[in-house]
Order: sequence, then C-alpha cells, then structure tokens
Amino acid sequence: MNEFCSIAPDVKLGKDVKLSKFINLYGCEIGDSTKIGAFVEIQKNAKVGKNCKISSHSFICEGVTIEDNAFIGHSVTFINDSYPKATTEDGKLQTESDWHVEKTVVKRGASIGSGATILSKVVIGENSIVGAGSVVTRDVPPNQIVAGNPAKVLRSITSKARTTV
Repeated sequence: MNEFCSIAPDVKLGKDVKLSKFINLYGCEIGDSTKIGAFVEIQKNAKVGKNCKISSHSFICEGVTIEDNAFIGHSVTFINDSYPKATTEDGKLQTESDWHVEKTVVKRGASIGSGATILSKVVIGENSIVGAGSVVTRDVPPNQIVAGNPAKVLRSITSKARTTV
C-alpha cells in the first residue's frame, strides 16, 4: 500500500484488488478484481464482492453488502440506521453499543448512479439501475430502472436493452 491509504490490518482484500490513494478501509471485505476509487470509506462488517467498481467519494457503511459485478457511482452514500441520534435518552453521547446497524444489500450486477443515497433495510435487485441523485427508500426489484426522490420504477430492463448502445 502507500502512505495515502488507511487500510486497517483486519481488512480482507481479494486477489488483484485495485486501490486508489486517499481511501479508508477497516474491518471490511473486498472481493477479487474490485476497483476502489479515491476518497472512498468502507466501514467494518461491510462486504464488497468480486469485479465491482466503487467510484470516488463513496461511503459504504457497516451492514452493507455489495454482491459481485456491481457498480457504485461517484459520491454514493449508504445509510445504516433509520433513526440516527447523537445522544442517548439520558443526554449522553451515543457509543457504538447504542447503535443498531440495519442491513442493506446491493445484488449482483446492479448499478447505482452518482450522488444516490441508499437508505437502510433496502435491497437493490439484481441487474437493476438506480439513477443518479436518487434517494432509495424501499426495495428495488430485479432488472428495473428507478430514479427520483423517492426513487420510483421507471421501466424494466430487458436483456436486449443491456446489450444495445
């Protein structure tokens, strides 16, 4: 690695992973042949599959699983708590033991456009596409294009549409 990366010793890196400078990885797992862009943070207990591309400035928090062949655009943010708070009921600053992590899954082959926000407890379906700037508040079915705030299904993706330009 280099002096501009913060990679904790508990990170599991697969074979041929490509890492840019200025990244922060700790307690996570990255699959073979995945590329991680600059200024990306991937937290503990997050998993990124094989052959993924995580673009610059993205934040992948604890509880997120990204399956193989997924694309994460620039500045994509994942959320892992539906009701985040800074303090406990008695006014003390929350600690890790006060936090309840909620899982999020990005299925195989899905693509998430730049600037999207993915809320917790969401599944992004296999081969689906989330439009840039979208806010995903509920599950995305497989092979669908969604966009907007909140993201709504725009249309289905056919196998022919995926192969034509």
